[in-house]
Amino acid sequence: MTGAEFAGGRDEAHQAITAAVQSGHIALGIELGSTRIKAVLVGPESTPIATGTHEWSNLLVDGVWTYGLEEVWTGVRDCYAQLAADVQERYGVPLTTIGSLGVSAMMHGYLAFDAAGELLVPYRTWRNTNTDRASRELTELFGVNIPHRWSIAHLYQAALDGEDHLHRIAHLTTLAGYVHWKLTGRQVLGVGDASGMFPIDTTAAGYDRAMMAQFDGLDAVQAQPWRLADLLPTVHTAGEAAGMLTEDGARLLDPSGRLAGGVVMCPPEGDAGTGMVATNSVAPRAGNVSAGTSIFAMIVLEHPLSGVHREIDLVTTPSGHPVAMVHCNNGTGDLDAWVALFAEFARAVGARLSAAELYQLLYAQALAGDADAGGLLAYNYLSGEPITAFEVGRPLFARTPDSRFSLANFMRAHLFSSLATLRIGMDLLLNRENVSLERMYAHGGLFKTRGVGQRMLAAALRTPVSVGDLAGEGGAWGMALLADYACRRRPEQSLDDYINATAFANALVETVKPEAADVAGFDEYMVRFGEGLAVERAAISALPTR
Repeated sequence: MTGAEFAGGRDEAHQAITAAVQSGHIALGIELGSTRIKAVLVGPESTPIATGTHEWSNLLVDGVWTYGLEEVWTGVRDCYAQLAADVQERYGVPLTTIGSLGVSAMMHGYLAFDAAGELLVPYRTWRNTNTDRASRELTELFGVNIPHRWSIAHLYQAALDGEDHLHRIAHLTTLAGYVHWKLTGRQVLGVGDASGMFPIDTTAAGYDRAMMAQFDGLDAVQAQPWRLADLLPTVHTAGEAAGMLTEDGARLLDPSGRLAGGVVMCPPEGDAGTGMVATNSVAPRAGNVSAGTSIFAMIVLEHPLSGVHREIDLVTTPSGHPVAMVHCNNGTGDLDAWVALFAEFARAVGARLSAAELYQLLYAQALAGDADAGGLLAYNYLSGEPITAFEVGRPLFARTPDSRFSLANFMRAHLFSSLATLRIGMDLLLNRENVSLERMYAHGGLFKTRGVGQRMLAAALRTPVSVGDLAGEGGAWGMALLADYACRRRPEQSLDDYINATAFANALVETVKPEAADVAGFDEYMVRFGEGLAVERAAISALPTR
């Protein structure tokens, strides 16, 4: 191909995208993650054509991890404004209409509203683990694992504690459900996100009615003026329309008034579901790992598990297929804090490094470290970690006098720490339950630095790990694909068929196989990690939070 031919093809593609923007043949996905709100706009080929981001962070207020709802809208508006400006700069046209739109966010948590739509207590995020009694009692009652962070655990714990707000609850939802409600006026939820509120009957793609009756029969619940069915959002599956963007909703997104209402809205989903879509992992025997502030693995099941495991959640894909989920509250948060410390040092010595350059530099060091990280040990427990039975956490770094203390080993230890608790849950799933896994995909911030996080994960799971060329776009892209699916799918076309025919038809995927030395080194690290949990417990006892 000559240079002129290449330029001509590029111009044609640019013109096609510009025409799609003008006609509204585009889809928008917005995801509210733990540290970043991101918007991704996709064009006719299902690839990103514009993006916007907004950084935010949770706060520990009176012992509760939370975000203010005003921060939600500040962040969403900023994110959308950046995306609209990106469209204007790239294609020279304003963003005034969108074919379809979807909202995703952190799963689980507790957002309780009264009949007037007022928030009754501060938003309790997935990170809170003060629901231990509720989690244990509901697990025993249902015969299904009910994690600490699920909405139903928060609701029942509030009932057990006799919280004053309970008699006023009219509506309970997740963060994605809340944003969707404000944009459309409809209280609905995608089945994947709903499966983090209450157990799902996968044959009916709705809440398990028998378990709902059991819950309503509990002493602490019978005293309430409501029944559970009155509180939970209506469940939808992928491909269904779940309302329209109202004019008021359009103003929430775009106060400038350029964006028109009437946009088709797909069911709001959790970040676990969008991660499955973004990694083409919605079919049985497919798995994916999403690594950010939290880290979790999802494997789509062919058959039920043999028993109840407190380390394993049972959720669903956005289409309602059963999924085994290993969810760890602590992922890269502590690792990111150490990188931020190195960034301070770089600035202090006058080094000008972008965030991407600094991550590349530091992560690459880990590849030169000893296989077992030189005897170093790190715990990334910024918050509680139910898989290892910690209700709260303390980030720690430890070494012995004979440890090999180097930058390479330091970075390797912290990368290993980000994956260690995930390994515990995955061992149970793959070894004890003999769950079949044909492919494992990965996405999220840990994998933006090419080859490093991917190689560490392959060692941790002892399995090849694939990363696509759009892995860094993550769940916001996955949400845009779900929005597109709701608007453009053919009748009876499954989500798996759709994303294979569109987003992944020409996807570039890089697969890394586990190296024997890395596997052996990670195994050694895991022995040290298990033995050192006593140190973590001692730190929690000796170092109270303020």
